[in-house]
Amino acid sequence: MNAQDPVEAALGVRPVPGTPRPFTFPAAARSRLSGGLALVTVHLPGRPLVSASLYLPNGAVDEPAGEGGATVLTARALTEGTLHRDAVAMTEAAERLGASLRAEAGWDATVVGVDVPAERLGPALELLAELVREPAFPEREVERLRDQRLNDLLQAKVDPARRAEEAFIETIYAAGTPYARVAGGRRETVETLDADILRRAYGRRGDPDRAVLIIGGDLANLDVAGLVEPLFGDLAVPGAGSGASAALPVVEDGLDRSRVRLVHRPGAVQSELRVGHLGLPRRSPDYHAVTVMAMILGGLFNSRLNMKLREEKGYTYGAGAGYDFRRFAGPFSARAAVNTDATVPALADLLAELRRIREATPSDAEMRAARDYLVGVFPLRFETPGPIVAALGGLVTFGLPADELDRYRPAIDAVTAADVLAAARSHLHVERLAVIVVGDADAVGADLEKAGIGDVEVVREPDPVAEEA
Repeated sequence: MNAQDPVEAALGVRPVPGTPRPFTFPAAARSRLSGGLALVTVHLPGRPLVSASLYLPNGAVDEPAGEGGATVLTARALTEGTLHRDAVAMTEAAERLGASLRAEAGWDATVVGVDVPAERLGPALELLAELVREPAFPEREVERLRDQRLNDLLQAKVDPARRAEEAFIETIYAAGTPYARVAGGRRETVETLDADILRRAYGRRGDPDRAVLIIGGDLANLDVAGLVEPLFGDLAVPGAGSGASAALPVVEDGLDRSRVRLVHRPGAVQSELRVGHLGLPRRSPDYHAVTVMAMILGGLFNSRLNMKLREEKGYTYGAGAGYDFRRFAGPFSARAAVNTDATVPALADLLAELRRIREATPSDAEMRAARDYLVGVFPLRFETPGPIVAALGGLVTFGLPADELDRYRPAIDAVTAADVLAAARSHLHVERLAVIVVGDADAVGADLEKAGIGDVEVVREPDPVAEEA
């Protein structure tokens, strides 16, 4: 009998994860401009593309209910021109510098920034200052962007995954809570938005301590403070000089028991599933333990949910779960799309996994896989200046300590199986869950009722396409 070929033998060996490499998050220098705006710089040798971002304390969570979507639309309109240049002239000015201007808004902040080669940072910051200080919000462009958003909302109605997300947040948050809608707003508020509302939204009062200008890249031989001070030193940050910060938004739980909402899609061959409840804010004391727990439950390919629903039962192409950490308590959700005939069995297995992770400590293999992944992937996120700047912006946005990014990997590595079990028992509330199914109610409704998960509400909506026509 011939000995096995060494090459064939090597090909038959399954690779194992290596040991995570050491990593230190780049050091940042912190100061303040003459007007009080925080300035953070991070020197990254050999990274000639510099990223500069101004974080403004102006998020969708802070906007009045009647103006839902204004903050996101405002950010999109920022790059459509200033008092001195229209959108085309602004784009051409940026292109001559090899720069890219950007503006976006989320739940917690509005971010306006520019990416540019280091040798042209000065003129690029001048463009950024013009964009921030003198936005025009042209009526025609605002109307165009508003119409685009309305069309997007129409598409969301016919997309089962997006409809499931919308129904889910409407269920887990109390009515009137900002998080009970998507950040981009609902149709009834978006269609009322105009340039005046956007100007008011841009100047809305916020917490000035959450405003910061962050610049990262190869800053050698650059006098960054000297470049920034004339442009942003007297910038009027929303909330500065007001004597008090804006009132904090109210984020309320909308669940007192388990509820099932079945959104009817006649003839649907699949059901979109969302299961969960109110989650946690980013500043939760046991954030790292919760993160590891969520990875074991539904964050990895070999997570419990994916192994059960995909690998063992073949119900879905993928199942997952996790927390959306925000300034205030964002949602926790488990999710999957399954064939219609597997809807109730898949829900039963999903709920069983939520209960199981609360009942016994995870295995050594599960702990090692989750920790090694989180620790190992962390440095890969920070290979370019943009993500490094964004991570530093998150510290200010969420009110986290300056050493949070340095502590992340050791803190994850220190999480124990007992910590994971405690996090699951504290933060997974299996007795009050929102269960959302977007699928054929005529095919699965009776079985959902028999399953006894909770009170079943069937939502039968008009065809959105026919309704629009």
